[in-house]
Amino acid sequence: QVRLDQPWGGSAPAGGSLTLSCKASFNLNAWCMAWFRRTSEKEREGVAAIDGDGDGRPVYGDSVKGRFSISKDKATNTVTLEMNNLNPEDTGIYYCAAEESGGYCYKDLLTLGNTLDAWGQGTPVTVSA
Repeated sequence: QVRLDQPWGGSAPAGGSLTLSCKASFNLNAWCMAWFRRTSEKEREGVAAIDGDGDGRPVYGDSVKGRFSISKDKATNTVTLEMNNLNPEDTGIYYCAAEESGGYCYKDLLTLGNTLDAWGQGTPVTVSA
């Protein structure tokens, strides 16, 4: 069974940091792994994506570049999103997601959002001013 488990969200003040985790029930080698979010402004926004197998450079949404970092641990099938210099506009529900793509992310985040094969349950992130 394909599952993405997100154990926690969190709260932080503006300028603070949070780290989100996502554990997959499958081996990452055949998947593109990503984070998306739903905010008060956007129903769906691509945050970041990373090759499950390859070592290509991760891709980031324009609003989080330079502040967020996505990483993976193939030994534990875990994907992590480190979020720094948070601002209130980062408040929302964050979803771990995956596309079965042979281990590489071939698409831009906008396109990827329409072709994902699996979604986590979502976790809330709140950033206070």
